[in-house]
Amino acid sequence: MAVNVPGGADVDAEEPPSMLWGLDPVFSAYCRLYITDILQMRESRQVPGVYFYKNHPLFQVDVLGTVVYKRERDDFYCYGVDDSTGVINCLCWKDEKWKDQGEPTKCRNPSGSSRGFNIEDELKRLKEAERESTKLEIGDLLRVRGTVKTSRDAREIKATCFYKVSDPVMAVQISHMLEMPQLYRKCYDEPFQMPSDDLGGTEAGGSSSFHYLLSRSILTLKEFLSEKEVAKFRPYDVEFLLHPLIQSSSAEQESDQPSTSLATQIRKLLKETLSVLQDEGQIFRKIRTQDEVYNVTEQDKDLHTAIKDILREDTKREKYAEKGCHVLHILSSLRQRYSQNMSREVLEVALTFLECKSDIISTTEAHYIAL
Repeated sequence: MAVNVPGGADVDAEEPPSMLWGLDPVFSAYCRLYITDILQMRESRQVPGVYFYKNHPLFQVDVLGTVVYKRERDDFYCYGVDDSTGVINCLCWKDEKWKDQGEPTKCRNPSGSSRGFNIEDELKRLKEAERESTKLEIGDLLRVRGTVKTSRDAREIKATCFYKVSDPVMAVQISHMLEMPQLYRKCYDEPFQMPSDDLGGTEAGGSSSFHYLLSRSILTLKEFLSEKEVAKFRPYDVEFLLHPLIQSSSAEQESDQPSTSLATQIRKLLKETLSVLQDEGQIFRKIRTQDEVYNVTEQDKDLHTAIKDILREDTKREKYAEKGCHVLHILSSLRQRYSQNMSREVLEVALTFLECKSDIISTTEAHYIAL
């Protein structure tokens, strides 16, 4: 069952067990959310101080915005930060080392020479630059990382790190605005799926251990494919990567299973891992044959060439000349000329990869042109 919250986001009425929160990579990250979503997140019923955006548990955020109000006390600053979606109060504690210090003295070279390097003067300059970066006025651009708190029924951020951002040509703000929709689409708006426990075990402990094992398996395989720049592989090519995971997991648990079940466990874990990577669009099967071959999306140069050819050819047509080609148009063309098994998830991973390499650019959230 889902309930509606202000802002239109559907959230699950039931929270996942707190013992499984660490399996969600969002939980341990500083999440770059819009302020309006931070203000509307629901607080966990299990652990106060933890909040949910959809079904992602989190307690740390990373915010970039303009200071719209300021209050100063002996020990802290209160900055009101506006990112154009909302305003949130940020509690920024003053560093102990700046207390009881007068106005900084001007650095000068005691030798009277304008040449040479004086380490004491350079340290003073660095300290003064650090000090000035924590003193902001209304209209300054502020970057804040910290934990989310609810105080007197108002949501605020208790900063662990904050500083003034120098952005004279708005390059930082433009980059931030372009990155945010991608983060939401690829991460925050994607529900965190708890895979079924295929490796057995007790109902609670076995499921939890399998989820942990699966997350390690996915990370291991991703790192291997990236480091070795693997373009294609078969399941038996990567089975060896899971041997240490299964063996260490078996050693940590008391089990009466015979050692002959090791191969079965590896096959089941590998099957689940490949399924998750396919769902994410990281890998795909170009041709579905008995010979189970997987293509790695970010290493498939033929796929990248096909995408760029479609964009170059079709954007010459008046219909696509201004905005570029919509992602669904690119997907349809790829299925005709490259692979009928192409999924949107695979295409979006490839488009993001090509955009990072500056081979293509997005004109809107879903339209692309080739450079």
